Amino acid sequence: MSSLAKVMSKFRLAVVQLQVSSVKADNLSRVRRLVKEAAGGGGQVVLLPECFNSPYGTSFFPSYAEKIPGESTQVLSEAAKENKVYLVGGSIPEEDGGKLYNSCTVFGPDGEMILKHRKIHLFDIDVPGKIRFQESETLSPGDSLSMFETPFCKVGVGICYDIRFAELAQIYSRKGCQLLVYPGAFNMTTGPAHWELLQRGRALDNQVYVATASPARDESASYVAWGHSTVVNPWGEVVSKAGPEEAIIYANIDLQYLSDIRQQIPITAQRRDDLYAVTSTQEGSG
Repeated sequence: MSSLAKVMSKFRLAVVQLQVSSVKADNLSRVRRLVKEAAGGGGQVVLLPECFNSPYGTSFFPSYAEKIPGESTQVLSEAAKENKVYLVGGSIPEEDGGKLYNSCTVFGPDGEMILKHRKIHLFDIDVPGKIRFQESETLSPGDSLSMFETPFCKVGVGICYDIRFAELAQIYSRKGCQLLVYPGAFNMTTGPAHWELLQRGRALDNQVYVATASPARDESASYVAWGHSTVVNPWGEVVSKAGPEEAIIYANIDLQYLSDIRQQIPITAQRRDDLYAVTSTQEGSG
């Protein structure tokens, strides 16, 4: 392997677990500061949490929603360009054509937007005595898969509840993604039960790296996020994990290690495509 190939086979991922307040300007200011800090720590790809500019909740989405491009995505564009990073901008409530979406934008080191992913699977759950939440009361679902290229590897994007749907991760992996990112805000019921388990499952099943970014926990919020942003390797091991508080965590993504794992346990070559298949009908930057 050439020295350049060795360099390109590894890169540093930074995950920002942001403390989100009800003041949008404060959230955006904090994003600028923490993206700069993440880049200073060597982060070449930086991941922000779901709903980073707004409290999470159906009552907040309409009043915090923006067009894309808009105020929040302008901040993301500038932060990516100033720090020369690939910036996965968590998500914000997006307004478009009278509908609201939970949308993730990705910016390159030149400040240009290279992807927009609208949350495909809306978080509509009812766990009696614990939590009921219906995103569909205000949000509309996205209708496309979302992947983007970096000089290091191809990356697949999902948002929070999207991680529960194994087919999405399988398709991303089959299409060449080696890193899957899920900005998310699991709660105090689903977080301790499923947050890490789902990430390890997606990573292990598909022999990919999986990274999640949660808002920091705010016990006074109407919706309390679990926190614990995490990076999992293709062996299913947690390689970096935050606590509940605001933090930046880092992980070295080693694509040679990923390749080694795939050679040692060659599930891709051993799939019985004559018996089963998972296929996509839509993809793009929707």
